Amino acid sequence: MKCFYHETQNNHAPKLFFLRGQPAPSPEQPVRAERLKEAVEAAGASLSLLPPLASDPLLLDRLERIHTTRYLVFLEGVVERWRALPAASDVVAPNVHPCGHASFYPRHIVGQAGWHMHDMACPMDEGSYSGILASATTAQAAADAVLQGESVSYALCRPPGHHAGPERAGGFCFLNNTALAATVLRERYDRVAIVDVDLHHGNGTQDIFWERDDVWTGSVHVNPADFYPFYWGAAQEVGAGEGKGYNCNMPLPLGADGIAFLQALSQLLSALAEFKPQAIVIALGLDAHKDDPLAGMTLETEDFYRIGQRLAQVKGPKVIVQEGGYPTDSLSDNLAAFLKGFQWG
Repeated sequence: MKCFYHETQNNHAPKLFFLRGQPAPSPEQPVRAERLKEAVEAAGASLSLLPPLASDPLLLDRLERIHTTRYLVFLEGVVERWRALPAASDVVAPNVHPCGHASFYPRHIVGQAGWHMHDMACPMDEGSYSGILASATTAQAAADAVLQGESVSYALCRPPGHHAGPERAGGFCFLNNTALAATVLRERYDRVAIVDVDLHHGNGTQDIFWERDDVWTGSVHVNPADFYPFYWGAAQEVGAGEGKGYNCNMPLPLGADGIAFLQALSQLLSALAEFKPQAIVIALGLDAHKDDPLAGMTLETEDFYRIGQRLAQVKGPKVIVQEGGYPTDSLSDNLAAFLKGFQWG
């Protein structure tokens, strides 16, 4: 298994986010990557460190297949524009959001920030954009490795990406790394599947492929009736237009354990088999562990070994893209367990 990481990801290091109306320490910190790197080594693999960021027209072209141009322009320039405002905060933190049937795109940066940033979990400062771009670059490198003949690759990405929609950031996510990996694979394979095993529903990924029948999307997650992202992820959401029937959600009750998770995953993979994918992207969340700071399930470390085992049984080349999983004493063990189960289970 080839594993990839870009150290420029460390440039994105938000100190705070808003949790239940209160500023709280952000769990989306560079220490996440340090603990995940330890896990890669513990699993007997090694990380390929990517070279310094440079202009990459191919990456931009691929990102424009999943995100709008105005959103990409916004991400690149928002911090400078925001700080030019009188009495502006150091970090971008919108105080207004469109509701209802809003369709007018504002010119003012405060309005654009509210349009593009779904929640208060995506503060940006001067280092954020390069860190976000490095995360996407990592996902691209892992997917390119599969195009070049690798049977499986792992992208250690932070910030994560699966809550990022066509022109929306949310849930610590800015660019959708999982969707980017699927986009790269589509350059060779006609049918690509995404299997999301993060604690939270991958609402951004679902939105991107909602009306497409070439990329099947499936997710096991906490029921959004009781948990973030709240407004997406119900079982009846199956896609629309040409994509109808190509989205599959398996919501579980808050506090579900590993037995329930693995049962739901088996059902999801049975549905996937009907699609007959030629390549798979695994959106790997480790935040379903009982000790995660955003805990909504009660999985044990050994459950991630079984999840890795089960996903390895799906036929076809695979790109594993790191999504959630936040700093705890168990984080490294959880990734190591998944990778061992995937490789040797």
